[in-house]
Amino acid sequence: MARLHHTVTVRAPDRELLDACAGLVWDLVESTRARGRSVVLPDGRAVPGLALVKGRHLRPGARYESHGPDTGELDTTVIREWRRGSAIAVEQLMRSPELSGRMALRLRSPDRPASLEIEGRMWGPEGSGSLRRMSGRASLDLAAWWAAAALAPGAPPVARAPATARLKHRLGVARLYLRPRRAEPGLWFVDVTVTAHGRLLLRPVAAFALLLAGVPLRRGFRSSVEEAAERWNEVLGRVLAKDLDELRAELAERAVADPGEAADGPR
Repeated sequence: MARLHHTVTVRAPDRELLDACAGLVWDLVESTRARGRSVVLPDGRAVPGLALVKGRHLRPGARYESHGPDTGELDTTVIREWRRGSAIAVEQLMRSPELSGRMALRLRSPDRPASLEIEGRMWGPEGSGSLRRMSGRASLDLAAWWAAAALAPGAPPVARAPATARLKHRLGVARLYLRPRRAEPGLWFVDVTVTAHGRLLLRPVAAFALLLAGVPLRRGFRSSVEEAAERWNEVLGRVLAKDLDELRAELAERAVADPGEAADGPR
């Protein structure tokens, strides 16, 4: 089994601010209305590339179609549960000639996010075989995350990682674990650990391949983790530089922006 580990320092957001931002998102979404197949904001502007094709807007069973910002392929989103006081659950089907996938997401206590669960699978075109198939699952326990981040410096790290992910493929299984620790005010240390091993008779082959790729693999892993931390710090910095009214206005503008522009992230 291969094990990769790296620790990065990231900006620590205030929980009350994150809860307020979550409220802004749900307020905006629930302010939209269906006009025929279009979804529109209160001022009448339509959300581009999004169409309600079945059911009632923001009700269980509602089905939407949209075009992917990068591929232009048609994606389908279905609302499975929409209870802002308890949970929101959606399912998305993504299709393209090269790779398709299905993902289910469930957020508990949306106004004050408590946990997030994601699971899905991907597959290649018909006849591509099992090597083009994989499945995965990820979870984030936000209550456990905040508790771990509040521990005094020097305290033993939490045994159970608040954020985990598991990717399963015919050739092997990889797992990701994230554990936060308190750093100086306004910062967190985040321990990132990835384990991977081959499955069944392929374990010796996978172990040998990982041994040969050891140094480049670890270097690439550290680089990827550092880049993710930089991206987090950059995006959070932009959010913290705005007040709630500015964030509310930006969310509305991004909702009606071209899908390709919206995919670039907050500015």
